[in-house]
Amino acid sequence: MSKRYDWDLIERLLHDVQNSVANAGASEASATELKALLHERGFIGAHTSGAGGNGEGASLTPRGASLLALIDSSIPGNDHPRQVLDEQADALDPETFDEVAAKAQIA
Repeated sequence: MSKRYDWDLIERLLHDVQNSVANAGASEASATELKALLHERGFIGAHTSGAGGNGEGASLTPRGASLLALIDSSIPGNDHPRQVLDEQADALDPETFDEVAAKAQIA
């Protein structure tokens, strides 16, 4: 049985991180849990003070940018990558995601 994720919420969270917006919107509890999962699994990372920041906040990792590119609703045809991700046992497992994202036919 595959684990299903709320791709719209994940997309919004990734955009928020990308744009350094702290407010996750209406589903705050779900968003907090998802944000923690995305951080734990390497999709978002903490800013480092050496990168011009003050060490607070978060930024997209290369894996997070790849996920956002796959599920971004502003890109025509984003339903297919979401469907492929939904077919995985756990699409946000780092090894699973990296393997699926590397396949040219997903996009």
